[in-house]
This record gives sequence, C-alpha cells and structure tokens, in this order.
Amino acid sequence: METETTLAAGIRAADEETRYDAVCKELLSEKVVLAWILKTCAVEFAEYDVSEIAEKFIEGTPVISAEPVTRNESAAKISGMGQVDSSIMEGTVTYDIYFRAVLPKGEGVVELIVNVEAQGGYNVSYPLVKRGVYYSCRMVSAQYGREFSHSHYEKVKKVYSIWICTNPAQKRRNSISRYSMAEESVIGDTHEKREHYDLQTVVMVWLGDRDGKNYEGLLKLLGTLLSTEETPEYKKRVLGDEFHIPMTETLEGEVSEMCNLSQDVLAKGREQGIQQGIQQGVRQGWDEAIVRSAKSLMKKTGWSVREALSALEIPEAERDAYAEKIMAR
Repeated sequence: METETTLAAGIRAADEETRYDAVCKELLSEKVVLAWILKTCAVEFAEYDVSEIAEKFIEGTPVISAEPVTRNESAAKISGMGQVDSSIMEGTVTYDIYFRAVLPKGEGVVELIVNVEAQGGYNVSYPLVKRGVYYSCRMVSAQYGREFSHSHYEKVKKVYSIWICTNPAQKRRNSISRYSMAEESVIGDTHEKREHYDLQTVVMVWLGDRDGKNYEGLLKLLGTLLSTEETPEYKKRVLGDEFHIPMTETLEGEVSEMCNLSQDVLAKGREQGIQQGIQQGVRQGWDEAIVRSAKSLMKKTGWSVREALSALEIPEAERDAYAEKIMAR
C-alpha cells in the first residue's frame, strides 16, 4: 500500500472540510431551517409559528455565495445584501449566511439583519463569543452608506450574529447562550426605549449528542440535520415527523450529500487507521530489535547501555528513551 504524503493528506483533509462546510451552509440557508433558528434565538420571533416566519418574515434569498458588496463603494448599494464586508482599514469579513428579516410593527415594519455562522469546533486560540461580537459590530458599522447616510443614525438596524457550533467542548454541548446590550441606570431613574440601544445580539448554539440533556427543539433539529453519523432515512423521519419540514427535492439532495460525505470520511478514516496501524507495527518491531541487540552487546562486551546504543548508531536524541526500555527489561 502506497503511503500518502503529508501534503496529499493535507489537501485531501482540506477538500473534505471544504465540502462539509459547503453542505452545512446550504442546509442552514434553507428558509424553514432559518425560521427555526430565528424562532429560538431571536426574541422578536418567539411568538410566531415557524411556517409564518419562513413564508413572511425572511426577505428574498439568504446570501451564501453571491457577488460581494464592498462597504467603501458608493451609497448606490444602500439596499444590497452582501456576503463580504470589506473595509480598507479593517480588512475583510466573509459571512457564511447573511439575510434580512422583517416584522410588522404598527403601520410599518421593523427590519433585522442576520448572520448565521457554521463553526466546526471550539479549538481556537480566542473566545469564540468575542469573534461573534466583532462580527455583529462590523454588521452595524457596515450599514453606513447602505442603510443610512450622514447623521441619520435613527435608521440603524438591529443585527444578530448566530453561531452554530457543531463540535464544541463537552461542557458546552446541548446549550444555547445569548448576549445582548442592556440598560443600567447608574444614577437616577431615566430610561431609554429599548429599540434605541438594543442593536446587536450574539447567539452561541452549542450542538451535542443525541442522548445528552436538552437534546430537543432547535438543538435536535440542527444536531440531526448536520450529523455525519445519522442515516438519510433517520434524518428524513425526524425532520418530517417532529419538525414538519417538507422534504423538497433540493433539501433531500443536500441531506443525502451530507450523508454521502460522512460515509466517505468514515471509509477514509478506516483506511488511514489501517495504514497507521501498519506503520505503528513496523516501528514497534524496529524498537524491539534495537532493545534485543543492545542487550546482547552489553552481555557479550560488558559495555554500558549508552556504549551499546552508540555502537548501534542510535541518534543521541533517542538514546534516553531506548535506555529506559532496556533497563526496564
């Protein structure tokens, strides 16, 4: 069996990760799935039915991969919804899913801008919630020249940055946390209307195991939908029977693609495990041969452990480890 090079393995792993990320985004961008996310994560939608949110309140087509809208361009793009938020001074942020939601309010409507991010794990060198806050801040500041201009800050729209973490640390599994701005009266008892300051909310959705606590509602829906272990039949049954999600041709194709990808990963994982087992066995056999040879030299010549290892031309950096194995025999 030909051993896979490190570069080839890296390319293959990157390709698998890219495919998984792409399928995740497609699944999460389905309006009925976004409706479940909004109903659970956004307080503004808690009282509405999922079907009503999907049909009436999510505007247009959520952006996954579309033409970018550059913030530093002219105000002619004021109504555009872009996946990329680019600033000369601050760099570029690319959003996984980006869309607008509206709600009736009196004679008009209240508009929200929503970002949904799919995060594979929590093994990052920074608190992920800080990244969520940063994204939400960028979504607010990027509205200048799009949603309003000059000093019309009354037109600033509330934003949500919602993070779906598919493989979090054990202590976070099957939980949802929400972070938003709140008023605190330090002196006196004056109050501002909530809509004047409640302009950004970050939500962390930590998925978990099927047999874990709190595995219901949105956590079960997303856990089932994004799983790389469940079968297509199980997913379709749960989505249909428990969440009343119709299996359109597009959604069924995306579910099948996720399941096919998981089978590819499992097959390659088994192949990699076999190869690693062979390599480990060769290494163990080599180590055993060195130990036996060193002990034989020591017995015949009276040499010390290090003299025997030196005669066998064992690298200096490895001699301490071999010496321990020899003395333990």
